[in-house]
Amino acid sequence: MTTTVKAVISRAKNEPVELTDIVIPDPGENDVIVRIQACGVCHTDLAYRDGGITDDYPFLLGHEAAGVVEQVGDRVTHVEVGDYVVLNWRAVCGQCRACKKGEPKYCFDTHNASKKMTLADGTELEAALGIGAFAEKTLVHEGQCTKVNSEADPAVAGLLGCGVMAGLGAAVNTGEVKRGESIAVIGVGGVGMAAIAGAAVAGATKIIAIDISDAKLARAKEEFGATHTINSSGLSDDELVEKVQEINGGFGVDVAVDAVGLPQTYKQAFYVRDLAGRVVLVGVPTPDMTLELPFLDVFSHGGALKSSWYGDCLPERDFPMYVDLYQEGRFPLDRFVDERIGIDGVEDAFGKMKQGEVLRSVVEFK
Repeated sequence: MTTTVKAVISRAKNEPVELTDIVIPDPGENDVIVRIQACGVCHTDLAYRDGGITDDYPFLLGHEAAGVVEQVGDRVTHVEVGDYVVLNWRAVCGQCRACKKGEPKYCFDTHNASKKMTLADGTELEAALGIGAFAEKTLVHEGQCTKVNSEADPAVAGLLGCGVMAGLGAAVNTGEVKRGESIAVIGVGGVGMAAIAGAAVAGATKIIAIDISDAKLARAKEEFGATHTINSSGLSDDELVEKVQEINGGFGVDVAVDAVGLPQTYKQAFYVRDLAGRVVLVGVPTPDMTLELPFLDVFSHGGALKSSWYGDCLPERDFPMYVDLYQEGRFPLDRFVDERIGIDGVEDAFGKMKQGEVLRSVVEFK
């Protein structure tokens, strides 16, 4: 028997989202229906709405979600009805060449639900990142459900489903920042703040936040663990490098994270690191962007140039750990939630996101 619920969809490029009825089919053999309790409003949802990912409209938006498993397919073994879960878009297959090499964080064939959710007229919906959680309920593959501590606030825990995990993983998993090392994070929106918080948990001693907003820089230091801040507005790249080196004893940093994803900010990350330092790109470029660097500089600086997808996370390992750290007061996951809204507030939340007014708006389902 199908289920009809309220959900937020995007019908056309750059058009306001719409709250409407959608139809959820019975789960396939390895699928589950999850009753959504909360879902964060992520930049990726805005990118879907504005045509920055694909043009497979209509989209069912939302993916940073936590909820309770309500129905399971006949062959589901990973979760049970009643389990409290955070949804993820890296349900690894275990069979692709990355998984077989022992690198499931690069899985090339992650699982999604076997059936499509639809509009009331039967039009199939493309679920954002295979999840689609701006909805009272959604259909996902069992592997997209990660069980976490049931005492954690859904509005907080669900943020690990994308942006927060991307940022903290960029610092900890991809950048491999270690106790006693130094790190610079360029761009302190939600992803950059998470990179800073991750570096603090990992024990980095110099954590430098770089942005053009004094308000964001103040939050980075007061709430998320930055030890130093630099407002880069009006600074040349050389001047920025000098300021980082002044803070870090005359040297560049061990890890430099570009959480913006522009050629200019990537170059800044490249040059503010120390010799043999690691550069991590977690900000997402657009298809029209190109990068130019002196080839000799690439050779002479050494080190590693890495891209970070989903913070190189493994949800089954990382989500429960960071929820537990939050519950213990050791990771400031709750500080990313700037406002709690109803399902009818998504379009307004996109506007606040564009203006840089919030780290995260979170839709709560009563």
